[in-house]
Amino acid sequence: MMSRFFLSIRASNRIWETSVTLTKGKRSREEEDKVASSVLIQAMAKACQVSETLDSGLTDSEVLNESVIQFSEEEELEQLIDGQICSKIYPFSKESYGSDKDRKIILPGSFNPLHDGDLKLLEAAMSVSEEGGYPCFEISALNADKPSLTVTEIKDRVKQFEVLEKTVIVSNQPFFYKKAELFPGSSFVIGADTAARIVNPKYYEGSHKRMLEVLGDCKRTGCKFLVGGRNVDSVFKVLDDHEIPKEISTMFTSISADTFRMDISSTELRKNQGGVIS
Repeated sequence: MMSRFFLSIRASNRIWETSVTLTKGKRSREEEDKVASSVLIQAMAKACQVSETLDSGLTDSEVLNESVIQFSEEEELEQLIDGQICSKIYPFSKESYGSDKDRKIILPGSFNPLHDGDLKLLEAAMSVSEEGGYPCFEISALNADKPSLTVTEIKDRVKQFEVLEKTVIVSNQPFFYKKAELFPGSSFVIGADTAARIVNPKYYEGSHKRMLEVLGDCKRTGCKFLVGGRNVDSVFKVLDDHEIPKEISTMFTSISADTFRMDISSTELRKNQGGVIS
């Protein structure tokens, strides 16, 4: 008699499925669990492209069947929009920023279009970040106030980063507390106007306490905010122009105007240059 177990591992672009047939009665239940755990670790290592030398404990007569379902880029993005996966990374950058790519410095935005100010802001953020990290841009396919991006729109915006060899992540998380869960330990690059909204109780059902709870959870993930100046109603505002509650003040680091200042926005570029990337 035989016993079987099944494994399924999902990455953004594929699913690995494995079924293993064990000889019934050859092992105790605990020994079978150990074999299953070993096969699972091997499958995870293979999916993550990590080398491993773990002995699964399978005998020559025991059968391991593997199959892979590969998704196209369009299918991945459709699944992302539908909430089946949370993110897809396009690792266009060829530069090395250390071995820890889990800790990221992320500049979120619509990038319609990507412009020189975006590139310089991320560079400035890297210069003030004490922890360091892997620099990348992030586009949310979903927006709290606007319709979701289409697959075509996402691909068009991603092409801008491919040309410049800059890594970009596409996610379906428009809110920072969700981004913090998705990218723990990362720093998010934002404008002073966004920093003001993040700490405004208005966006937390009018509750100051709820705001501190949500951002406290973000803080526990290791999330930080690197804040650049922003032109708001023709007035250049920096982090110090806004009151940040002391309980979460260590999450926010100012990027001084001497380090970065640019008043043009993507909206102005579309109006003045027809959406051409500078």
